[in-house]
Amino acid sequence: MSDEARVVLSVLGGEVGALVAALSALPALAWERPTRCDPWRVRDVVGHVIVVLSRVPDMVAAPAPERAGTTAAAYYRADGRFSDDTNDERVRTAQRRAADPDPALLVRDLVDTGRTVVEVCREEPADRVVRTRHGDAMLLTDFLTTRLVEVGLHGLDVADAVPREPWLGPAATEHLLRLLFGPRWQVAVDATGDPITLLRRATGREPVTAEQRRVLDQLGLRHLALG
Repeated sequence: MSDEARVVLSVLGGEVGALVAALSALPALAWERPTRCDPWRVRDVVGHVIVVLSRVPDMVAAPAPERAGTTAAAYYRADGRFSDDTNDERVRTAQRRAADPDPALLVRDLVDTGRTVVEVCREEPADRVVRTRHGDAMLLTDFLTTRLVEVGLHGLDVADAVPREPWLGPAATEHLLRLLFGPRWQVAVDATGDPITLLRRATGREPVTAEQRRVLDQLGLRHLALG
């Protein structure tokens, strides 16, 4: 892997570990709490995270496309991948993965899935290209960034639903903000005052005023379609 890919994979593994630690401390009733990702409960959000991670090994095992044609930011574009039918399927798939009533088994599923992702990716070449389920050809590094988006942002959703203080680490926060704002990400943080608040506002997880929206756009926010 390239140095960049190793960093992304390390940060992703760390965030999966942080999510596992947080989930392991939850009382049973917390798993049934509603989240902002309606109609998902906490357990369904966890099911979704497991599902999106579980696709990585199959993608790595499949033949590699000749060249990449989609970046991590472009992956989150508003097309058929966020149609009503696709969203309905996304909801059902997550709920099926989370159907076991024992939260400990869901945590174990997340641990095993996260470990497998790291194992199958760490020996891949720097220029490895994979094909997503939506048909995109992407550098594995970029696709791993999208998995960090899923683990990190849905970790915020779980933290806010429980509720407890977010556990998103500094390295993951910086990586996500670089995706959203590019090289001016620190300027965006300084303008907002808090990186987690900035992430919430930039991804639709906190209401914004017209003035706040204008500032985000001035700072170069890349608007990602996130369902």
